[in-house]
Amino acid sequence: MPRRGQLRVLLGAAPGVGKTFSMLEEGQRLLGEGKDVVLAVVETHGRAATAAMTEGIPAVPRTHVEHRGVALDEMDLAAVLKRHPDIALVDELAHTNTPGSQNDKRWQDVEELLAAGIDVISTLNIQHIESLNDVVEQITGVPQRETVPDSFLRGADQIEVVDLAPQALRDRLSGGFVYPAERIDAALSNYFRLGNLTALRELALIWLADEVDQALTGYRKDHGIDSTWEARERVVVALTGGPEGETLLRRGARIAARSAGGELLAVHVTNQDGLHSGDPATLAEQRALVEKLNGTYHQVLGEDIPTALVEFARSVNATQLVLGASRRGRITAAFTGPGIGATVVRESGDIDVHMVNHAAVGSPFTLPPLTGALSRERRILGFFIALLGGPALTGLLTFLRSEDSITTDVLSYQLLVVIVALVGGIWPALFAAVLSGITLNFLFIEPLYTIHIYEPRHLLALVLYVVIASLVSFIVDRAARRTRAARRSAAESELIQTIAGSVLRGDNAIQALIDRTREAFQLPGVRLMHGEDVLAQSGEPVGETRPTNIRISDNITLELHGPDLAAAEQRLLAVVTAQLAAALEHQHLAQTAKQIEPIAASDRVRGALLSALSHDLRRPLAAAAAAVGGLKTAGASLPMEDKRELLETADESLAALAALVTDLLDVSRLQAGVLTIADIPTDPAETIASALDELRLGPTDVTLNLAHGDALAHADPVLLQRVLVNLLTNAQRYTPASTPIHVSTSTFGDRLEIRIIDHGPGVPPEKKDDIFLPFQRVGDTDNTTGLGLGLALSRGFIEAMHGILSPEDTPGGGLTMVISLAATSSTNQE
Repeated sequence: MPRRGQLRVLLGAAPGVGKTFSMLEEGQRLLGEGKDVVLAVVETHGRAATAAMTEGIPAVPRTHVEHRGVALDEMDLAAVLKRHPDIALVDELAHTNTPGSQNDKRWQDVEELLAAGIDVISTLNIQHIESLNDVVEQITGVPQRETVPDSFLRGADQIEVVDLAPQALRDRLSGGFVYPAERIDAALSNYFRLGNLTALRELALIWLADEVDQALTGYRKDHGIDSTWEARERVVVALTGGPEGETLLRRGARIAARSAGGELLAVHVTNQDGLHSGDPATLAEQRALVEKLNGTYHQVLGEDIPTALVEFARSVNATQLVLGASRRGRITAAFTGPGIGATVVRESGDIDVHMVNHAAVGSPFTLPPLTGALSRERRILGFFIALLGGPALTGLLTFLRSEDSITTDVLSYQLLVVIVALVGGIWPALFAAVLSGITLNFLFIEPLYTIHIYEPRHLLALVLYVVIASLVSFIVDRAARRTRAARRSAAESELIQTIAGSVLRGDNAIQALIDRTREAFQLPGVRLMHGEDVLAQSGEPVGETRPTNIRISDNITLELHGPDLAAAEQRLLAVVTAQLAAALEHQHLAQTAKQIEPIAASDRVRGALLSALSHDLRRPLAAAAAAVGGLKTAGASLPMEDKRELLETADESLAALAALVTDLLDVSRLQAGVLTIADIPTDPAETIASALDELRLGPTDVTLNLAHGDALAHADPVLLQRVLVNLLTNAQRYTPASTPIHVSTSTFGDRLEIRIIDHGPGVPPEKKDDIFLPFQRVGDTDNTTGLGLGLALSRGFIEAMHGILSPEDTPGGGLTMVISLAATSSTNQE
């Protein structure tokens, strides 16, 4: 059985990056080394440099396949197999063969060559990879029907990216090195946009990085390497099925995003018996979130959860492991030992472990209570120590008892009382003191096994027990109260800081304040009311109790449903209400700004109109006045030729004034002289046709390429026509007489673009902003250049329609004016 040939694929982000040239260059090198290299099929696309690289390499003649009466050239697979070279150069791996060929796809032809032991070098663009087909369509808007399966491509022995910077590729395209001149403008304004090329380049590099990563994983597995190789950041997030999962996933995604090519993996460990596997509904929601964050979800079985997590992290070569902080309390942790997090940290080795705090660690944010210095849990623990520690200490002292041990016995019980006082406060300490005194009297003081106080010193010892317990408990209680006060002050500061941050952020600040207020004061419900209307609400009112109403501003009150607040909490509530008032004012100002936006747009247009009037009226008026004045002064003595010239100047100037007044009247027709902007779904083809008719431009003057389909532009059709007339007039003025103007339309995402392309002298990059100043023109010397609305007014109109008017260089020389407007489909208007 012959050895299988090796496949080498040259991968490019877009046409024109140099894949075919690189393939031929490699073929020339191998040919020079004495290898048997043939051209199985190469597409030069009329590029002279590429065609020159084919010289000297033997070519297998193509076969002719007839389809619907047309003879088409295809790679002659049978001839290449018969020739059986060492290396075959096969261009365009994703090519679809003509119906009637031996295989449907060219990659299937390559598979046969590889099976016959022939090495193949081929080329492919990133948009033709099956798994990336939909992604590329979202980026470029162009569907790809010719694709190569990922399974075939990943089986290649070598994949290389032929890389070229996006701007360099656009420069190559503009210079005519990729497409013929008639296709350059359309390519630059559609598929070969700078953003498109940048995204495709990143996609190609990331895809290759994934391929290299799989090769690295295979190498580590084959060589038994278990240690982490930090070739890229891989963040594993451990999910328990609890509510903290969303917080952990978003934190993990941020960590992964800090490095290029970072990868997010979520894992849930299920016990072997299937019990305690988390809430299925919560896990399903978190799995969907993982997919939105471009991560992958995994579920593994494991009896020991920490070990299963670490083993999974090592198996995927993880560099970071994200876990939630333990939800167990400190008392529970003291009796049940270290939790999952501590065990994972101990066993993780060179994997970084992040312990993330989350809301589920404790109850929602609440202010510590003002009373009760020691918590209920500490008091219970004090009684617990007294009940268990007393018998344990008694047993130990009984075992060690001697005639001289009474002093040690008394001090030991005294130590127990102090410990109980430190932990549980006065009541557990008093209980321990009484219990210790009775135990000493009953078991260690003669007569034994009786409770009698025969000597005053014994009674004094019991009283001292109680006094010492009381003093220690007082000190502990006082320290606990000060600690609680400090904690409350810190909590109040945190609450105020959070409230202030919510106001500064602006978004949903009012709802955030309401939620925080309810949680902080532990109220069942809080509502912000405007009269009878609810502006914001958190929780639900319980029962029919009358709420506490706090006035925020006129007609706006804050309703607190629940128990009355203490005086200290009332002070903090005043801070909350002040921040609420600030948030409401911020919201009101934002709404006011939004309401005056149309007025601001109209003011911008009025300003542009006034600038136009100050420029466009001055010159024709001055020219007409000068001509009429010359006729009046010279009288009958003026030669007929001079009279004719002055009359023509006056006629030209008055015609210019008439055209300007017509333009202004067209604009003033909008709502009875009030300048507002209409937002009407407009077909740009109709507006372009109207502008061409107005200027009397025909097919010899303008070429059209309208590719916007059924898309409509959000625009004012009257103003848009005025802009087009002005831009076409400028283009006609500076384009050579024998060269037509080119007008094209296209869509990109949710935008519709109109391009007016001329091949005149163009505008230097440093002056592109100056041409929009009122009124800057190249060659602003004759009477005719004062006509029209001007580029400043044109930009004002477009911006008032929430669009963009920007200049670009025309490939080969000239200026391209690009109008970008919001787009909608005509089907949405039906």
